Amino acid sequence: MASNTASVQYGDVSVGDELPKQEINITSSLIVGGAIASQDFTPVHHDQGAAQASGMQDVFMNILTTNGLCERFVTDWAGVDARVTNVSIKLGTPNLPGETMVMTGSITDRDDSDSAVTVEITGKNTWGNHVTGTIKVALP
Repeated sequence: MASNTASVQYGDVSVGDELPKQEINITSSLIVGGAIASQDFTPVHHDQGAAQASGMQDVFMNILTTNGLCERFVTDWAGVDARVTNVSIKLGTPNLPGETMVMTGSITDRDDSDSAVTVEITGKNTWGNHVTGTIKVALP
């Protein structure tokens, strides 16, 4: 999904509107790069042997990378003039290399006081829900 350069307008959205789904291919490079970029040097996020010693078959995604992917999902839809004001996520199943995480979301609330909407999001892979939560985003 390409970023939306024409921002979604607050007056044009309603509770119940669904965001376009986004598929994210989970690769070792994405997992390791995200961990390093967020300064999470926990070995299970970049060392396959350490991940296997902990009971996983491969390195797995850290929460900060997941958080960034969730925000990107919403801002890709909302456009360049949107501003994320709150993120609340919960992790479920791990994201491992070779998986595809499918992001879906829908608007669950509108806040006229700051022209913001709350988007309920889910990121699902073949194991189940990797992430669930809400993201509040102010729209122009």
